[in-house]
Amino acid sequence: MTTLLRNETPRRCAFWRGARGILAFVLALALTIQGVAPAWAFLGLGGFTIKDEVELGRKFDVLIKSRMPLVEDPEVKVYVQDIVARLLEQAPPQPFDFKTNVLLHNSLNAFASPGGFIFVHTGLVMQMDHEAEVAGVLAHELAHATQRHIAGRIEKMQTTSILSMAGALAGAFLGGGSGKGAAMAGSIAAGQSAMLNYSRVDETEADEIGLRYLIAAGFRPEGMVGAFEKIRKKQWAMGTDIPSYLSTHPAVNERINSLSARIAALPADIRSRPNDDARFLRVRTICRARYGDPAVSERLFADAPAGDCLAQLGKAILFSRQNRVAEATAAFDKALQCSPKDQLIWREAGRFHYTKGDKGRAAAMLQRATLMNPDDYMALFFYARLLADSGQPQKSYQYFDEVLRRLPEDAEVHYYYGRVLGASGQPFKAYLHLAYSSLYSNDKHKTESFEEQARAQARTPEEMAELERFAATYQERKAFW
Repeated sequence: MTTLLRNETPRRCAFWRGARGILAFVLALALTIQGVAPAWAFLGLGGFTIKDEVELGRKFDVLIKSRMPLVEDPEVKVYVQDIVARLLEQAPPQPFDFKTNVLLHNSLNAFASPGGFIFVHTGLVMQMDHEAEVAGVLAHELAHATQRHIAGRIEKMQTTSILSMAGALAGAFLGGGSGKGAAMAGSIAAGQSAMLNYSRVDETEADEIGLRYLIAAGFRPEGMVGAFEKIRKKQWAMGTDIPSYLSTHPAVNERINSLSARIAALPADIRSRPNDDARFLRVRTICRARYGDPAVSERLFADAPAGDCLAQLGKAILFSRQNRVAEATAAFDKALQCSPKDQLIWREAGRFHYTKGDKGRAAAMLQRATLMNPDDYMALFFYARLLADSGQPQKSYQYFDEVLRRLPEDAEVHYYYGRVLGASGQPFKAYLHLAYSSLYSNDKHKTESFEEQARAQARTPEEMAELERFAATYQERKAFW
């Protein structure tokens, strides 16, 4: 999992490397656009259909996942997905299924691609003060998707390929449409990315409809204004280096004033809704402790009130991340004393004791965490590893399988499952899972090597069919390498 400790397993590429890789990919597309294989459908010859939009969204999703690390911690991922689902219930029926993922990067950003793929940066969660502010940004992005704003812009661009458009979208959403990003992307791709930026008309409509979704879902409407105020302040703090979110979302000052006027005209009972931040504060604590700047996070946790159990947990996670073992041990003990019924603390404490080698204490804690929340697949993942380490590989299989059912593209889960299977004398499955691990780690050489070894071990028609499914997945992702 992306959320594992750094010294446990091969890591996915860092965000800056991934983002530059995407922009380099956009440049390559710009230079080779005339040589795109005919298998790629061209747009603009009969309108940009729903089918085209879904295909573009799927290619864009593969591109982002092939270059940037995801956060798979259910405490974070499911929380963001639940907010989007709550907002979607207020939207009219849509022609595609929405999928939401969290990207591991501290920039204040979120975006929705054609076809219903929504991505949220960890920085958005870390830099907001209330759940309604996160929901406000997501409601705005959801409105862009339901109103098909990007689809409308693509339709006006006429002839271009789905593959090149996926790259142009990445350039736009990650800042490739202006400034340094444009220089890195190249003039043709940057021009395409710039054309994908939302217009003021798009922004006004997304504000109005997004606010409607936000209110109907029961959130405090002021959350949208509060989020945009923070984005505006971020722009001033950064000077000329405009945040990625603002590069595609113009005229934030005017929109804040317009939204404030609309909210002021709402009934008092809607304007005065209280903030419900209990779950949000848990998720923000995890993000700050595990992904935020260590010095900033430590200061924030130190400034928290003495009885703040979440702050104690945050310090424990941060200290474990920094390998400050004695301090982390003490902090986890204090967090458990402070809130002994909190499943998240038991999970994190069990994970910590597992990684530092105290398997007995880890087993008791992880078992308790999985009993308290059987849907916490991070706790299941560590419990599966613990069972395998203790000489019970057969028992571990069901937990690995359950985790992969939830996280089929997680490199670390495939990696450890492959190691357990190999040690248990199941070479075909072991090599196949190691091939998937290398594929989702974007390591071409290891992917091909493990696939070759798996193929040499295949004996049954079922195993050959599994290899064919793997080959199809490999070809799709390889197109973006």
